Amino acid sequence: MKNISETPDKWVIIKIGSDSESSFKVFGSWAGGYLDGDRWRLNSGITKIEEDQDNYYFYGWSGSCYQCNKKGYGIMTSYSQGVLDNIISKAPINVEILDPETDWLKLLSND
Repeated sequence: MKNISETPDKWVIIKIGSDSESSFKVFGSWAGGYLDGDRWRLNSGITKIEEDQDNYYFYGWSGSCYQCNKKGYGIMTSYSQGVLDNIISKAPINVEILDPETDWLKLLSND
């Protein structure tokens, strides 16, 4: 049984660094309701990826596990999009959002 830390409404994978030295992180976003606001989280860095029929499971350096629905790639709200745009624009190194057609299971391989 997986120890799920987060289950974002929507998610994207960002690549940090150059092709020769890069890391990958999950940027998860949630739409708030009447009593709580929109929120986002950036995981500590992907160390392992698994999948089942409906979801990908991204494990982080901190021990977290993000359960991400295969149909949920994207950003949930304009607030979350603004946060991610700000992260990308202020980063001192290259940060990019990966294409939704990426083969996630091969993301960490050195092929």
